[in-house]
Amino acid sequence: MAKTDSSPLRWVKSSYSTVNGGACVEWAPDHTSTTGTIPIRDSKNPTGPTLMLSPSAFTGLLTLARSSEL
Repeated sequence: MAKTDSSPLRWVKSSYSTVNGGACVEWAPDHTSTTGTIPIRDSKNPTGPTLMLSPSAFTGLLTLARSSEL
């Protein structure tokens, strides 16, 4: 899903981010609240691809990440 206006997204780093550049993600809560779609990206590659998820897909991703199956 593409962003419909030309204003840049305001990205927020995960609370698990460290100043040493740990493996982290960012998300754009303002976009989420207006569109219902959750954009996430790699905080170490801010110009890289953005993954757009539905709330249920994001919940599934979090459940997988918290499981011991990884």
